[in-house]
Amino acid sequence: MIVDFAKLIEHEFADIARASTNTAAMRNLLNQDDNAEDSFNDELHLVSFSVADQEYAIDIQDVQEIVQIPEQIIHVPHSDSHVLGVMTLRQRMLPLVSLRRLFGLPFQEVDERSRIVVVSTGNAAVGVVMDSVNEVLRVPKKDVSATPAMLASDGILSDINEICRLNDGKRLVSIISADNMFRHHAVKEALNAVENGQDEEMENSDRVMIEDDEQMVVFRLGSEEYGVPIESVQEILRVPDELTHVPKSPAFVEGVINLRGAVLPVIDQRRRLGLQSLARCEQQRIMVFLFDGMRTGFIVDSVAEVLKIPRGVITPAPHLSSSQVNLISRVANLEKQKRLILLINPAHLLESKDREGLQGFA
Repeated sequence: MIVDFAKLIEHEFADIARASTNTAAMRNLLNQDDNAEDSFNDELHLVSFSVADQEYAIDIQDVQEIVQIPEQIIHVPHSDSHVLGVMTLRQRMLPLVSLRRLFGLPFQEVDERSRIVVVSTGNAAVGVVMDSVNEVLRVPKKDVSATPAMLASDGILSDINEICRLNDGKRLVSIISADNMFRHHAVKEALNAVENGQDEEMENSDRVMIEDDEQMVVFRLGSEEYGVPIESVQEILRVPDELTHVPKSPAFVEGVINLRGAVLPVIDQRRRLGLQSLARCEQQRIMVFLFDGMRTGFIVDSVAEVLKIPRGVITPAPHLSSSQVNLISRVANLEKQKRLILLINPAHLLESKDREGLQGFA
């Protein structure tokens, strides 16, 4: 499945106006080269996830957010087996559908890796339960093919409109069409169940609340949670088995990887923040950011979710040092969930002198 994350990152942390200017400047740097612009326009931006050991993706533009499984899911009486129930998401009722059941796959209990991908089309939204969320992908359109007509016309597979071939065809990712999914009877039933019980006044007030949210990609380092604006994240990758070490490279560079023919320097974010190193594991991810026109990857312990955070719960971070207040200027206090999320200003992930040290990889 392909998820469109182009709208993941819309604001920078410390100063919203300045953040918008910085984002625009970064995009201008990308567009200075006509070939680079053509390459950007010829890519799909997807969110990939796994269900029953198969990989799927959804266009990032169709994904509102990605959240963890709640402690309580309200069962809807007499609903189809595909409909798991409804949950409360920021005082709105969100219908939940199991992709496993939708695709007729064996039942599996949700666990700590399971995630809910909130998919929207028009004014409707539904939460689709996945076994796990893998990456945010940028896939060249030349590597994407339409689903064969014979398969596309067949029930479940009609939800899959394209297939992308990665790693020289060794990795196939099926792209799910959000529009086709919303035409599925189980999804319609889930939406109707919520619509019948939804109070119009609450719906109108929640719409105002949603407009005052900031959308963040939440990741973990140890026991702490951090957030960055979704628009600042270029993509999210799995950590390869091996990183290539470059002799005489800056000490903070863990190594480099080949990203679609370009060299991507990779930095261990634990080391950047003075935390103890961690052995490589399956949950780790590389978050890719853009600095002065150059992409740089940061290894994090795991990427937890894409979360809409009301601005009303965001407060200034305690001022412990000048470097800290530049990097982590705000904190999101989610009292009901008993969570504190440290909000990072991506512009300060690398100091000027460190950016100069990375120019050799450009």
